[in-house]
Amino acid sequence: MFTGIVEAVGTVVDVVDEGTRSRLTIESAGFGSDLQHGESIAVDGVCLTVAEHGDGTGRTGAWLADVMRVTRDTTTLGDVAAGRRVNLERALRADGRLGGHIMQGHVDGAAELVARDSQSEWDDFTFALPADLVRYVVPKGSIALNGVSLTVAALDGDRATVSLIPTTLADTTLGDLSVGDSVNVEVDVMGKYVESMLAARS
Repeated sequence: MFTGIVEAVGTVVDVVDEGTRSRLTIESAGFGSDLQHGESIAVDGVCLTVAEHGDGTGRTGAWLADVMRVTRDTTTLGDVAAGRRVNLERALRADGRLGGHIMQGHVDGAAELVARDSQSEWDDFTFALPADLVRYVVPKGSIALNGVSLTVAALDGDRATVSLIPTTLADTTLGDLSVGDSVNVEVDVMGKYVESMLAARS
């Protein structure tokens, strides 16, 4: 489980396509010096498993993860290339703080940035959501974009607007986005559970 509080920004330094899977090597100096084989890391909101780390990758401060073809086909990791910066978060410890909201690292779809408006103390980002996800999004509710826990400031049809403070813009990759870019979306899982239980009752 994750909370959407990004711990570090890493850089993809190598991508090897092996057909049914790809192998990503991510460099993140100072992040997770005690990474363990098999642990979960959210990479731009996608839960990946540490397959090798440190000396096993041939790079100090780097770690490697396998990305299955279905994951590349359904998330923004499908077009990842060396040099891309990615948001990183380790799985939540049982004694940790739930600073954002409950996330699984299971991406529901991709949204396109359709507008970016700079205000005096924040930036408003408006995203076009996939039609099948709109019902899980509510004003003032939580949404995860590229692994960042955010609050929906406004919702107009399939357009969701979030307001990003300078800290979020500086400490995550969201500040790198331009209109037309796509992000991974994970909606609040609570809404999906409620929908499933109500459907079973009816």
